[in-house]
Amino acid sequence: MYEKDKNIEKIDSNISVAEAKSHFSEYISKVAYADKRIIITKRGKPIAALVSVEEIKKLKSSKEVKGLGEIIGKWADFEDIEDNIKKAYLERSKDKGRNVSF
Repeated sequence: MYEKDKNIEKIDSNISVAEAKSHFSEYISKVAYADKRIIITKRGKPIAALVSVEEIKKLKSSKEVKGLGEIIGKWADFEDIEDNIKKAYLERSKDKGRNVSF
């Protein structure tokens, strides 16, 4: 099923596949030059969208920022990770290893 997006209110119109086919160049112009967003439906269900290349770039960059923020956010729980790593290296440097027979 199609997930509602917080940007759904920015959608300018919903059109059927038949409508999109018959007026394709008109809708392409609206998307490219008038900054419109158009949802294409089939039997009343959204199946595709017409958006500008600029809009795609915005979506991609916002996902990248969100992705980085997510990664940084996950490290927030590991406040003393640097101290733990230093301790591990210190303990390991003191370790003489194990006896191995050849």
